[in-house]
Amino acid sequence: MKLKIGIIGTRGIPNNYGGFEQLAEQLSVGLVKKGHAVAVYNSHDHPFRERSFNGVEIVRCYDPEKKIGAAGQFIYDWNCIQDAKKRDLDVLLFLGYTSSSIWGRLYPKKPIVISNMDGLEWKRSKYSRLVRWYLKYAEKLAVKYSDFFITDSLAIQAYLEKKYIHFTSSYIPYGATIYEDAATEILDRYAIAAHNYYMLMARMEPENNIEMILDGFHNSNTNKKFLVIGNTNNAFGKYIRSKFKTDERIVFLEGIFDAAITHTLKASSMLYFHGHSVGGTNPSLLEAMASKALLAVHENDFNKAVVNEDGYYFTSANDVQQLIEHTTRNFAEKKMIDNNFNKIKTKYNWQNIIDQYENFIIECFSQKTK
Repeated sequence: MKLKIGIIGTRGIPNNYGGFEQLAEQLSVGLVKKGHAVAVYNSHDHPFRERSFNGVEIVRCYDPEKKIGAAGQFIYDWNCIQDAKKRDLDVLLFLGYTSSSIWGRLYPKKPIVISNMDGLEWKRSKYSRLVRWYLKYAEKLAVKYSDFFITDSLAIQAYLEKKYIHFTSSYIPYGATIYEDAATEILDRYAIAAHNYYMLMARMEPENNIEMILDGFHNSNTNKKFLVIGNTNNAFGKYIRSKFKTDERIVFLEGIFDAAITHTLKASSMLYFHGHSVGGTNPSLLEAMASKALLAVHENDFNKAVVNEDGYYFTSANDVQQLIEHTTRNFAEKKMIDNNFNKIKTKYNWQNIIDQYENFIIECFSQKTK
């Protein structure tokens, strides 16, 4: 069965932003290779200007987010939905719901609607009480106006099934690309040596616990560096840079989107800190596992579901300080790294994820069109 599939909800492909964009890129290309016709909606100002990407049709829609802020996302999703109405699609896949489900009554009638329910967005500390209320409402609308659902975390799946009567979803996590060899000459660019620095890679948001991690490092007695990868041009990023500007061990590298560089930095770090506390199966965590990084992760249900016993956990700056001052690299740590790498090869690899999405999409289409 060959289907016509539209993917809405991301800034576009190829990915130069985040997790859903990476999923859209890998999934759309993979589905095209399987014979499906796939269109991905791109923001009109996405830097990729071609009409297709590795066989995937690129549909550009006006996105005023850069002009008017977050409200522009609603307009962008509206424009994408209006375009989808004009197309003879079999399936419309929404990646996330925060700015699209408000238009649920206006979804096109023919295609079946599948929603990836994302993380628990209303838990993000950066949002006001009013915004959190809206996000809960948007979640409710996504459940109401979608035909089928995907959850990328067992914890999110359990939450939604408990909250909404008759809600069922298919659990399909993200994938990660395996890089077998690290280009160690890259370390010279940053004047660092293998296992002689710590690092994190994240968006500068409070719920990623960046301040907690850097507080713990700042209080430690190590003489190693700490690399922070992520754009710091937002308010929280500027605050973090200012707070730790006197600690010369902390190095802000801003955003790096070259996978070979980020892979090498993760693979060669002494300890990779993952502070994300909201969301599902986080892509950056899987990518660190695929890079064979030794993990220190914030202790929460989302992270524990992936890492299990194969990493260190922290819930406070003091925990971080203790990890930095006492973590070694011996047999136990090597076993953790190997176990996490095997999870990527057997469970979280992209081909496996693409196969699961295709099977689920075909099953949903067949069920709806009987």
